[in-house]
Amino acid sequence: MKSARRRAREFALQGVYQWLISRGHASEIDAHLRSTPGYDKADQALLEAVLYGSIREADALSAQLQPHLDRPAAQLSPIEHAALIAGAYELIHLQDVPYRVVINEAVEVVKTFGGPDGHRFVNGVLDKFAAEVRPAEVAANRNGGNGGRGKSA
Repeated sequence: MKSARRRAREFALQGVYQWLISRGHASEIDAHLRSTPGYDKADQALLEAVLYGSIREADALSAQLQPHLDRPAAQLSPIEHAALIAGAYELIHLQDVPYRVVINEAVEVVKTFGGPDGHRFVNGVLDKFAAEVRPAEVAANRNGGNGGRGKSA
């Protein structure tokens, strides 16, 4: 059974994916997602924050992620790219969610929707990005502190 927060992240990924493909309006993408079975079981606040925030900041987030990529963002699979954008948005803006949870959730969502090794790529990129945007938390976690513990997914 999936948690409401996992469902929110899955729908957000689908919405960001759709935006990457169509460059449609976030509100139209959201309306389309609302007609999908299971939408009502998602954490609505998280879903809206990640969906709208990721789309609004997608170009800036892609640029911030680029130094951690092994190829231009335009050459990424749309699923991996969407997961990276959504994960980067969470890492920057949802500081109450531990960075390890953000990365793990992105990896799990990519395992559901992406190719066979996409989750490894997303894990590596978001791990490097987390060290850049949350250096104290990452350092505390890597040094055995509680930097990765706290509020759950």
